[in-house]
Amino acid sequence: MESPRATSEARRGRRRARPPRRRALLYTSLALVAVVGVTAAGTVYVKAHAGDNNGTVSSAGSPSASSSASANGEASVEPVTEPAVDRDALLSTALKTVTVPSGAKVSAAVLDLDSGDSAAYGDAAFDTASIVKVDILAALLLQAQDAGRHLTATEKAYATKMIENSDNTSASELWDIIGKATGLDAANKRFGLTGTEGGDGALWGLTQTTAADQLTLLQQVFGNDSKLSEASQAYIQGLMKTVESDQRWGVSAAADGSEFALKNGWLARSTTGLWDVNSIGRVTVGGTDYLVAVLSNGTVSQAKGISLVEAAAKAAVGSFTDADSSSGSASASASASASASASQ
Repeated sequence: MESPRATSEARRGRRRARPPRRRALLYTSLALVAVVGVTAAGTVYVKAHAGDNNGTVSSAGSPSASSSASANGEASVEPVTEPAVDRDALLSTALKTVTVPSGAKVSAAVLDLDSGDSAAYGDAAFDTASIVKVDILAALLLQAQDAGRHLTATEKAYATKMIENSDNTSASELWDIIGKATGLDAANKRFGLTGTEGGDGALWGLTQTTAADQLTLLQQVFGNDSKLSEASQAYIQGLMKTVESDQRWGVSAAADGSEFALKNGWLARSTTGLWDVNSIGRVTVGGTDYLVAVLSNGTVSQAKGISLVEAAAKAAVGSFTDADSSSGSASASASASASASASQ
């Protein structure tokens, strides 16, 4: 498998004295012109919210300010519907800028924890390698919750080594305790994963999953609406924040400094000699928390796989931060235009 060393109203214009009828008509005409100008200039992006557990994006228009004229010639600001951001399209565009080695594949999914916006690129299934260790621990904690018990000292020792050091022996022990694939699949059904299937027998590293499903799993670990208790979530998060230093690559490349929690997986397939390299976790960028999952396969070396995953993670998160930055600039411009029109 892998080496343990190798994660208020509408703003109103100033009231004027009622002008003569001719001047009122003139002001109304000017205000109507302002409506057209502000509506064109004030069209900004809005956030789309996750519609399901597969990372697909649903769109919902939201109001923005545009200027209109009242019957007495006063300028006012009224809401208009704006187009929603197509997060999937932006993510797809961003990922297409990443250089993917010949024969390799990459898939990614991102969710903004503050807004609930999400997007996914690619729906193919990949080997999990060691990112499944987060899933194994989540399943163990869910089972313990059901039984009304805490993890034993032995289980905690295994969990720590499994996540922090990516120890395979510990993973195998806990894999057996949860009931192998049967236990994992049962937990995942409750977590809302729909495209993940536990590996055969002892082969937990060959569990099949999708980037969208890994995003769903990360929501169970870091989100508010989780089957896991707050204590269980905090336990997994704590371990993912303290992985050993030489395993702090992957989605962490998209984070601000050390603001991340992750688990990586890497596996050279014996049948092809090519590598599976994956990374899942939470990163903080500009004060906003993002859940990120990047899966890859088919690279000729682990190093090539890491480079691919990190480039994809940065592009994926960038598709959110860049769009939000553009949205903020457009909103500010629209507000300024509306204010200027309202004061004329």
